[in-house]
Amino acid sequence: MAINLPGNSSFTAPGRGRDEIYVATTPLRATKGPAQLLMSAAYSSQLVESSAFHAHHQPSITSASPPSNCQCFDFQPQDPENIYVALAALSGRAIPGNILVRKISKIPKKKCWYIGSSKLSNAVEAAYKFNSSWQTDLRLGHHDCRHYTNGLAEMLIGKKNVLEHLQENQQGMDY
Repeated sequence: MAINLPGNSSFTAPGRGRDEIYVATTPLRATKGPAQLLMSAAYSSQLVESSAFHAHHQPSITSASPPSNCQCFDFQPQDPENIYVALAALSGRAIPGNILVRKISKIPKKKCWYIGSSKLSNAVEAAYKFNSSWQTDLRLGHHDCRHYTNGLAEMLIGKKNVLEHLQENQQGMDY
């Protein structure tokens, strides 16, 4: 189950009748061999985050309908497992990125945090509009999944820097 931030009134509990927005993390991918060794070294030296961040949308729920049609919004390299892409990204160069939107059956139960209810009447339509204006050149630390997730969350729930806020307020978060 997703968790709420303790002691922070600006992040409200999930509410019925409004679309719910979550942030989740997943490990970054790299193929076995040199790419995986390179990414491990980058994580160890804290050059890059060890997780990818993405936003999840759950449509408003009524007592008569179960959660369904959840979506995951993600920004990642076009070829995330390519050693040359990893080298280019770690050297600070921009690489081609993709915005991915996937239907998921439910909100993840692990490494997923509720961040608020959407202030918009149609959160999915707004997210697609946000995606259409998002620059897809990915640059680690300057224009990556963290920036994408923060920007999308800000647009949907009206709160800035939600990832930094989560990191500050969660004791023992495993990034």
